[in-house]
Amino acid sequence: MRDLKVAARILKGRKVAKYVRLIVIPATPFIYNEAMRLGYFDIFLKAGAVISPPTCGPCLGGHMGILAAGERALATTNRNFVGRMGDPKSEVYP
Repeated sequence: MRDLKVAARILKGRKVAKYVRLIVIPATPFIYNEAMRLGYFDIFLKAGAVISPPTCGPCLGGHMGILAAGERALATTNRNFVGRMGDPKSEVYP
C-alpha cells in the first residue's frame, strides 16, 4: 500500500506523458480492495493508468506490460535481472 499511496500523491491532478505506459498491478486482492476504497484507482485512472487485477504479471515476463527492446520500467519489484520483465534489451529500475 505504501507504494500506491506515494504514487497516488505524486499523480493526483496530473497525467502521464503520451509515450508512457502506466500500469498499476496491486500485489493481492486485499491491496486491490484497499486501494479502491481509498480512491487511489480514481487518481490513477485520471492520470492515464491501466489497472490490473492482482497478478504476478510483467515482473516475470508473463502478462500485461511486458517490455520490448529499448523500453524502460520503474518497478517496485525486488527482481532486477536481464530479461526478467521481457526483452533482454529492456531495462528495469526497481
